[in-house]
Amino acid sequence: MNTAIIIDDEQPARELIRFYLKDFPEIELLGDFQDGFAGLKAIQDLKPDMVFLDIQMPKLTGFELLELLDDPPQIIFSTAYDQYAIKAFEMSAADYLLKPFGVERFAQAVGKAQKQIAAKCKEKPLVNNLMATLDSQPELLQRIAVKIRHKIEVVPVANILYIEADDDYVTIYTLTEKFLKEKTMKYMESHLDPLQFVRIHRSFIVNVNQIARLELYQKETYHVLLKNGTSLRASATGYKDLKQLLNL
Repeated sequence: MNTAIIIDDEQPARELIRFYLKDFPEIELLGDFQDGFAGLKAIQDLKPDMVFLDIQMPKLTGFELLELLDDPPQIIFSTAYDQYAIKAFEMSAADYLLKPFGVERFAQAVGKAQKQIAAKCKEKPLVNNLMATLDSQPELLQRIAVKIRHKIEVVPVANILYIEADDDYVTIYTLTEKFLKEKTMKYMESHLDPLQFVRIHRSFIVNVNQIARLELYQKETYHVLLKNGTSLRASATGYKDLKQLLNL
């Protein structure tokens, strides 16, 4: 017996999956959830074998949810129109359902997930390949989902003051808080708007809208002073890139 949950903000979509699952008595449906926050908690509490996961959800998208899972179950994604996502799925061999989908396509996706579960695939290669594929895509971030103990925060990129390197993580600073995110500086640099964020040093990416002034600290050493009083060191290359962007 396998277990499953549904995470989708549209009730008709949840009801359709429930209906299709009646043809799979070997799968126990543990519940359905209408937003990513509730779905994430359900995954952590119920530990289902598979999850039917929508991509376009307003509070927390399917991709953002997936980033926050340490040990994801088998995922069957669904999408209504995201051609970018479909391309990513095809490249990574992860499965997806394009809405509206029929019973045969649904059965095919379920069968693939069941094979992965039966093989006891602990590394979850399909999900891992998907995340690696998404990381390699140059789509710009509008917000960043972060996990703080048992709470999830969604941080609009406009609220970010600067980002600091922290080994295989980054620390994201806002006016009121700081958040640790398991991403690299290279990832953040390539996924933030280059007209708004500049890497001024190997350790710092700064939001140019938060800059108060630039200072020459000593020969070939520059500091970027932010509006909140924070002073960040800039390399010669970072200082040059910043001046070019600001037309100084």
